Amino acid sequence: MLVDEFDVVVIGGGHAGIEAALASARMGVKTLMFTLNVDSIGQMSCNPAIGGIAKGIVVREIDALGGEMAKAIDTVGIQFKMLNTRKGKAVQSPRAQADKAKYREYMKSVCERQENLYIKQDEVVDIVLNSKREVVAVKTKLGIEYRTKAVVVTTGTFLNGIIHIGDRTFPAGRAWEPRSEELANFYRREGFPLLRFKTGTPARLDGRTIDFSLLERAPGDDPPPKFSFWTEPKASYWFESGKKQKDCWITYTTEKTHRIIRENLHRTALYGGKIKGIGPRYCPSIEDKIVKFPDKSRHTVFLEPEGWNTVEVYPNGLSTSLPEEIQWEMYRSIPGLEKVELIRPAYAIEYDVVPPTELFPTLETKRIKGLFHAGNFNGTTGYEEAAAQGIVAGINAALRAMGKELFYLRRDESYIGVMIDDLTTKGVAEPYRLFTSRSENRLYLRQDNAILRLAKVAHSLGLLSDEQFRLVKEIEEEIEKWKSFYKKEKRYVYLGEEAKNYTIATLFTAGYSMKDVSENLGVEIPHDSYIREEVEIQLKYEPYIERERKLNEKFRKLEDTPIPENIDYDRIPGLSSEAREKLKKIKPLTVGQASRIEGITPAAITAILIHLRRLE
Repeated sequence: MLVDEFDVVVIGGGHAGIEAALASARMGVKTLMFTLNVDSIGQMSCNPAIGGIAKGIVVREIDALGGEMAKAIDTVGIQFKMLNTRKGKAVQSPRAQADKAKYREYMKSVCERQENLYIKQDEVVDIVLNSKREVVAVKTKLGIEYRTKAVVVTTGTFLNGIIHIGDRTFPAGRAWEPRSEELANFYRREGFPLLRFKTGTPARLDGRTIDFSLLERAPGDDPPPKFSFWTEPKASYWFESGKKQKDCWITYTTEKTHRIIRENLHRTALYGGKIKGIGPRYCPSIEDKIVKFPDKSRHTVFLEPEGWNTVEVYPNGLSTSLPEEIQWEMYRSIPGLEKVELIRPAYAIEYDVVPPTELFPTLETKRIKGLFHAGNFNGTTGYEEAAAQGIVAGINAALRAMGKELFYLRRDESYIGVMIDDLTTKGVAEPYRLFTSRSENRLYLRQDNAILRLAKVAHSLGLLSDEQFRLVKEIEEEIEKWKSFYKKEKRYVYLGEEAKNYTIATLFTAGYSMKDVSENLGVEIPHDSYIREEVEIQLKYEPYIERERKLNEKFRKLEDTPIPENIDYDRIPGLSSEAREKLKKIKPLTVGQASRIEGITPAAITAILIHLRRLE
């Protein structure tokens, strides 16, 4: 029964679905979001946190494109940190603990109030195509048909999801929530390959039963960093709650923990043979860690609070599929958790994904016009990766509905572009996670300049207002004015053993800070803190970014550079163990072939090139 018509339909109300639906609606097209449970929109299925290495940069890119994730975490965060502060700005990234319930409430409210966006609680069971293999409608479990011009599928872990707790299994998309089943039949019918991936989550602990006196305190930064360019900075205490940031805590597994796991490996779903899906290399279960790192005497566990008004604590690093009774024993073998009570058991989940090589860089499928995929359904892991794909898919679904040319982000302009290029060209052999090492332009793709990199494209798509774009342009002009001033202004100083007139820009490159040039050299500095920081960073990085650009150009020319058959990868400094293992196994014939091996990062290719140069 046909009841209504929409320009874009989004299937799923998770992190990818939210950004896809909001982007589409904000571009002015009539958008419908389907979810199995309206109250679960924005649910944090796993850890209660946003950001992290590379991930925090992506959140700021989503924000620059007019997305919502950054604003949400700034509003409901309970602890904020800038990671890698001892390293360069290119690898620094914000991370925040979220109030899990408030995050969900915030996202649900934003979706409900968004103009052009409608929400339905129902399950999409089929996608209807015309004779040209173009999307024309979706059908739901209730037998209703909705006409549409484009569909974004963001089913996460729900498509044919199966939960494993020891030898017990049951169908679910998330713990005790129904899975989506019938949509998989559409993909089989249309010839799409389906992969089986798996992920997991730890138990949730009762914070009242944890002895925090035995644990290491892990506080937030003061003042806390923010994610969105458009939100106001917070002080240590913020008005909404009148509370200080919540602490996280650190503890460690013990030999007893490891013994319990080893003795019960056969009872885990993974090692007991129940799970066939491929799990994430970079977020392994605790049993995976024990098996793969047998010589390691302990593993770090971060105890993360799940909100202001709950006692639940998330033990980051202790994902498992052990039986619940063994979970109790394992958790209680850890310092501070000797009397801990489990509120929710840990579990592993298997689910269907479509290989992302089935997609164009626009995230539209190659087989069907008007069908887009985003999130875990593309074989990724993480809220941030999902949301980033969601906003790109939502934008392109809206453009498809409007009959306009689709867009994509390049590798050299965003981490979102890096991720989508990796996914659509290399595919996935395991759940994909972003790292700064995946980018060959990481000196330029920083968390501080996301708005400067992406404001123009966001404005052209209608996702940044004229007023917002004008503000960004004014900031850019002010930055360039100060950079020009510092490239001309000179001071007579010692650099090393030589004293002469140096430009202030040169002094920044040599390690001077804004504070140094202001207090020690009497040079005027910008009043605005963002402009001040950005001018210093850009001048410090300018020569290195130029060197990186030239290296990348040279690398493109070295595509056909041969790799000697007898090369010893163990003698190449800078290669990770994973990279060495894959290079030895595949034995690439050229540098270009090596670059396309899953898990071989641009940093690894640079190390190989340097080594080959030394062999000449």
